[in-house]
Amino acid sequence: MSNFSLLSNIGWQSFFQQQLSLEEWESAIVARVVEQHRSEITVTTDTSTMNIPITHSMPSVVVGDWILLDPEMKLLRILERKTCFQRKAPGSKVKHQLISANIDTAFIVCSMNEDFSLNRIERFLALVNEAGAEPVIVLSKSDLSGSPEDFINDVRKLDHHLMVEAANCLDLESVSKLQPWLAPGNTIGVLGSSGVGKSTLINTLLGAEQQSTGSIREDDAKGRHTTTRRSLIALSSGAMILDTPGMREIQLADAKEGIAATFADIEELAQNCRYADCQHNGEPGCAVRAAIDSGTLDERRLNNYHKLLREEAINSATLKEKRDKDKALGKFYKRTLDESYKLKGR
Repeated sequence: MSNFSLLSNIGWQSFFQQQLSLEEWESAIVARVVEQHRSEITVTTDTSTMNIPITHSMPSVVVGDWILLDPEMKLLRILERKTCFQRKAPGSKVKHQLISANIDTAFIVCSMNEDFSLNRIERFLALVNEAGAEPVIVLSKSDLSGSPEDFINDVRKLDHHLMVEAANCLDLESVSKLQPWLAPGNTIGVLGSSGVGKSTLINTLLGAEQQSTGSIREDDAKGRHTTTRRSLIALSSGAMILDTPGMREIQLADAKEGIAATFADIEELAQNCRYADCQHNGEPGCAVRAAIDSGTLDERRLNNYHKLLREEAINSATLKEKRDKDKALGKFYKRTLDESYKLKGR
């Protein structure tokens, strides 16, 4: 039987405890996936850390997952996820790619330099909102910015309720403003493009050079990949923090609710359009176009809203088509197998 009070140190919450049956409560070993490799996962229990081989029969697990093990350390099942980050797999692959699970708060890191992009922040926000985590925008490299307040104001225009902090990720005092989200038992994910300071931020919070860091390219202020695997790390505050490899390509799929939450202002304005199916492209009585004309809504924001909706629709349709094909193929195999058994019995 696991010691649940010790498990709370690595993010165990009542949400997961309520999923255990009486038998599992008494005999199963609870573990959290803290690192993911190609052929194995690293898990932590209330007493130890170990590696478990990934087998073909094992369901897809990701860093942050809570799993149940039998006394022989074999996987019994994965507990239902409180939150789940996923995207369409990069390139031409037609499938979802899991990023992380059971993240409570997501630090979306964006540097205040030439690589700053409101469009990219909105894309990350859609991902976080779809997952169900709390987003916090961390504007990095404040020591190199002459006017951090301008960047902060630009981000706050996206959503007045959005939490935004500017920080020098190299300076412990500067990142101390993030402490409200580093409470014991809280799990934080760190998202952002390469070179924005994610690993530097984690190193400063840890007080050690645990995550490798790299400099940015001077010609375009874009970063180099420094983190190559996902790992969940314990902070002295009692929180857990997850570093993820820099992601230049985040293709949204099955994220309609996340996009709606990210662009709640546009969704609310659209309720006042004359036509229910208004596309906000010049139709009479369009409340969204009226907001743009009056200067209360930025046209860039509407354009990005349309772009993300189109992308999400295409990717979701493609993934659904593949799921339907896989389902039909599975039924065909089962039907063929049943027929072969019937013929053998003759």
